[in-house]
Amino acid sequence: MTDEVATRPTQQPNEASQAQGRVGAWTSAVAWPLASFAVLLLAWQWLVPLAGIPEYILPVPSAFFERLWSDRALIFQHTLVTGNEIVLGFLMAAVISIPLGYIIVSVKILEKAIYPVIVFFQLVPKIAIAPLFVVWFGFGLFPKVLLTFLLCFFPTLVASMTGFRALDERVLYLTRSMGASAWQTFRYVRVPAALTYIFSGLKVSAVFAATGAIVGEFVGANAGLGYLLLRGTSFLDMPLIFACLVALSLVGILFSYLVDGLEVLLMPWQRKG
Repeated sequence: MTDEVATRPTQQPNEASQAQGRVGAWTSAVAWPLASFAVLLLAWQWLVPLAGIPEYILPVPSAFFERLWSDRALIFQHTLVTGNEIVLGFLMAAVISIPLGYIIVSVKILEKAIYPVIVFFQLVPKIAIAPLFVVWFGFGLFPKVLLTFLLCFFPTLVASMTGFRALDERVLYLTRSMGASAWQTFRYVRVPAALTYIFSGLKVSAVFAATGAIVGEFVGANAGLGYLLLRGTSFLDMPLIFACLVALSLVGILFSYLVDGLEVLLMPWQRKG
């Protein structure tokens, strides 16, 4: 009893310090970036008229945020199209490149035979072949998803190969000597050791995913934020253009936070606080 009572006062300060640490982490992750963007937008709102820049060249934030609100239904509809392309292309790249990275690392002959071919095709500019996808597959969803997949595939593949190679061979010898099966070694040793590298590649791919979807819509589309951007450019509708850019940035930020959240979920041992 005395031991339990003695430990209680030390546990409460620890819990309080952990709570304060979580609040501080939230502040640094959310509040400071929001404050920085607020200062940037206020400076933009004030300096553009002061410099005498016409609104048809560079609109003030209040103009395109007002347009973002007034055309919210239209912009949201096109945002869903672009978001669908981003998610499908990204998931396709992750589902194919991560297992392929493990197979290439595990079978040495495949690394010598297949990996140079993959690198060769990666050197072909994706933007240059985007018009071919429109000719081959039309103006629908598939060419945008395919272009997004191609931009996300290589970074995730290289990161996966690096992660599966990073494990010390002596650890594998130890698991074999302890009687672990191939599946147990893969599930409890190889995958956790490679996750850090894999998520590094996924974070890079998350940035490329939005680029792939927008480029695909620039080349040929009848819906999406890229299509709406082109329509705004043809009419020199600068508030609409910047409203679409804000919507695209929000999609990218949300997608990036989803990848970060998945990393925290799958790698709880790296959780801070």
